[in-house]
Amino acid sequence: MPTTERSRTLQAPAGEVWALIVDPAHLPRWWPRVTRVEAVERDAFTQVLASRAGRSVRADFRVRADEPTLTLHWEQLVDDTPFARVLASAHTQLRLEAAGRGTTVTIELRQKLRGVFANLGSSRVRRAAGKTLEEALDGLERIVG
Repeated sequence: MPTTERSRTLQAPAGEVWALIVDPAHLPRWWPRVTRVEAVERDAFTQVLASRAGRSVRADFRVRADEPTLTLHWEQLVDDTPFARVLASAHTQLRLEAAGRGTTVTIELRQKLRGVFANLGSSRVRRAAGKTLEEALDGLERIVG
């Protein structure tokens, strides 16, 4: 299962970063290609993403936030979606840790690939995931410093 992880220390208190990442409405500000978020509930949301071809693609997620440990989990619901062709599952975890006056943000993306992609595509998927995570951290850094 390809797993990709990136970390960065941001010059903002953990509470400020937590408030930003735990609210899905902020995703278009910092997560790559998210144009809007819909159907936000306590434990779920839908991202509307812009594909490379300019089309809108919807991605549904279940959410679990653990404020005492500053850990946020997103599970993408892939069955019966365009993502099911490539993915069997996708889990994103964001962890915050106080670092002096700043906060270290770690984002981990675990993707279980389906079919031929499981054998041939894992390095490409890991590369693309790494780029996405770096762009997400860039977005957070732009917002909070």
